[in-house]
Amino acid sequence: MAFEIPDNLHPDLMGLAWMIGRWEGTGKGKWPGEGEFEYGQQVDFAHNGGPYLHYLSQTFEVDPEGKALKPRSMETGFWRPKPNGEVEVVMCSPEGWSEVWVGKIEGAKIELTTDAVVRTSSSTDYTAGQRLYGNVEHDLLWAFDRATSDQPLQPYMWARLQRQSAA
Repeated sequence: MAFEIPDNLHPDLMGLAWMIGRWEGTGKGKWPGEGEFEYGQQVDFAHNGGPYLHYLSQTFEVDPEGKALKPRSMETGFWRPKPNGEVEVVMCSPEGWSEVWVGKIEGAKIELTTDAVVRTSSSTDYTAGQRLYGNVEHDLLWAFDRATSDQPLQPYMWARLQRQSAA
């Protein structure tokens, strides 16, 4: 699907413009005690004319044909680019944590590292992460490495998503 930069896009968002729209696809993951798993994912990046993108990601357990069976995880937040090519991202999850990510926009590649993870007393264990987002052959590829209090930073989830809509 062809992508055009929206007319009302805030100038600060030009480095993130390629992300705007809905992306869907499948991914894989692996974690100690959980083993290997596959999932479906839908990611939306939207703007309202302000200097940030709204982000919503939903993952699903899928059947062998890739049909969504039930929710796996969800997160939402805001991507805030800075004039020097840096980006700040704030996200939160219904699993009981909020994250602040910092990173660098390098063309169609964005690397993020957690600056802070704040958890509720009943949240699942999670202490730090690294993410990589990239536009490869017009698809959104992303990877998420995470750490917990008893597991060092390691690959956790990765996916290849195709653009479904531009807005």
